[in-house]
Amino acid sequence: MKTDIEPTHTPAGTPPRIKARSTGRAGDKIFLALSRGSGIALLVIMAAIAAFLSYRAAIAISKDEANFLTAFEWNTGTEPMKFGIAVLAYGTVISSIIAMAIAVPVAVGIALFISHYAPRRLAAPVAYVIDLLAAVPSIVYGLWGALFLVPHLTGLYTWFDEYLGWTGIFSYQGGAARSLFTVGILLAIMILPIVTSVSREVFRQVPKMHEEAALALGATRWEVVRMAVLPFGRSGIISASMLGLGRALGETMAVATVLSPSYLINASLLDPGGGTFAQNIASHFKEANDNGRDALIASGLVLFVITLLVNGAARMIIARRKEYSGAAA
Repeated sequence: MKTDIEPTHTPAGTPPRIKARSTGRAGDKIFLALSRGSGIALLVIMAAIAAFLSYRAAIAISKDEANFLTAFEWNTGTEPMKFGIAVLAYGTVISSIIAMAIAVPVAVGIALFISHYAPRRLAAPVAYVIDLLAAVPSIVYGLWGALFLVPHLTGLYTWFDEYLGWTGIFSYQGGAARSLFTVGILLAIMILPIVTSVSREVFRQVPKMHEEAALALGATRWEVVRMAVLPFGRSGIISASMLGLGRALGETMAVATVLSPSYLINASLLDPGGGTFAQNIASHFKEANDNGRDALIASGLVLFVITLLVNGAARMIIARRKEYSGAAA
């Protein structure tokens, strides 16, 4: 495979773009065609999914007498239908934010420990155990959360209510701890191995010259991490966080097993209730009629759009970071 350097104007310090061209060999032509075909197929599949969801969602929304974006009910079994996604959007976003707030700092800390602090004999087993968490099925997490996590969180909820209940966000009325906060904790455990694994690999790619230069200037281990490792791996941490957020937004069985669904938005994160898009679809799809399925597909379209927006925002942040780094160089 030969390469040509495109004569484009680039900022100082930015490497020139390299355009690959085939050498004319059959293998190169086949590989190029397969690669290009895979990319086109992916775009076609995404477009087909978006078209299907939009078509079925339009049918459902045309039959809805409530406001689809703001209604606090889900009644698709009678005519006219009344359903809305306000509670589902709130539950999905809040539980994902809680999961990210818990998982990302812990995951970055574990990744730094494995890559820069732990001795090799300890780093390998710890990395293996973290990676093993990613292989646990979602339903197993859900059963563990319902049978172990929920009963053992009542003490923590009581403590929150005693010291932070005045905020209204952490007030606790008693009962089972089947709330969005519990779901957030469970999702944090589920996305922890994804964020940790990607961050760990990014930290291992930090140039040794940067770390050795900082040490030569008298920096401590933490100062090396703060000035050399974390700035280099920032875009990787963002990418890892977005991968974890994608799983948190779309998690189904674990959330459906733990959460007590209701179509009310509680001011407190510790009170039972709420719901998520994926949990609502899994709970209602089997007994739904044709109109109900269209309504569920409409909620799935909203989740699809949210996921696209989140990933698009992450790509913009990463691209901006790269442009900033290239201009600084």
